[in-house]
Amino acid sequence: MRIIEFEKVAAAAEEMCGRAACDLPPDVLKRIAECAEKETTPHGREFFRQYLENAAIAARERLPLCQDTGFAVWFVEYGTGLAFDKGDIYEALTEGTRRGYKRFYLRKSILKDPVFDRSNTFDNTPPVIHLRLVPGDKLKLVLAPKGGGSENMSGLKMLRPADGKEGVVKFIVDTVRNAGGNPCPPTVVGVGLGGTMEYCAYLAKKALLRPLGERNADPRYAAFEEELLALLNATGVGPQGLGGSVSCLDVHIEAHPCHLASLPVAVNLNCHAARHAEAVL
Repeated sequence: MRIIEFEKVAAAAEEMCGRAACDLPPDVLKRIAECAEKETTPHGREFFRQYLENAAIAARERLPLCQDTGFAVWFVEYGTGLAFDKGDIYEALTEGTRRGYKRFYLRKSILKDPVFDRSNTFDNTPPVIHLRLVPGDKLKLVLAPKGGGSENMSGLKMLRPADGKEGVVKFIVDTVRNAGGNPCPPTVVGVGLGGTMEYCAYLAKKALLRPLGERNADPRYAAFEEELLALLNATGVGPQGLGGSVSCLDVHIEAHPCHLASLPVAVNLNCHAARHAEAVL
């Protein structure tokens, strides 16, 4: 059994809050640059130029890429041969989130209660933590801050099995088209298929973590991702929803077995600033 220090995990989480807010990952920068060459409208190309300039300024000046520094969403792979010297992973990530959002002067957006007490917690906690147990004694942390504008445009639907692939495609395309400029397109589109209602939504968010350009390992879903990407770019939503040839940077699908009476589909949208940071301890 390997013992890991609570303080080491909290400090790593704190640092990741700043890194995720200020540094656009290389795969996202690369895709934005590629799409800038594909965009056919002058205003669309200007938006892409501004995206790249904004990312360069944020990285250089250590300023957030966006004023909405998001809900701290953690994806954790926790080795079963690992134990904390005190506390637990939930406490450590909550403490790291609290410190990080204060230290790096990131906007605090989390409210105490959704209905009855919509007052700010003033430290961006509690975070959302998705925990998965894995073999070994390592701890892998991925932070994906999620802004309200893109999150609000997400969708979930329990389709009838008879709706089939055609129904899935319609729901995904309609969700992105109806979102318009609200999620700050071009978007990264995470799609969850199968499982149960709540697991389908989790899969859609998890799909956003995959590097842009990396296809699903199942060739059927890899081809489906390419098909959807073409359909979504054909909607004409365009950069910032003002029309253009690039409405979507990429589409990622995660699928899971489902009940014979169900066909769950979820869509989670990310804006063009698809932020995330990773660490292995």
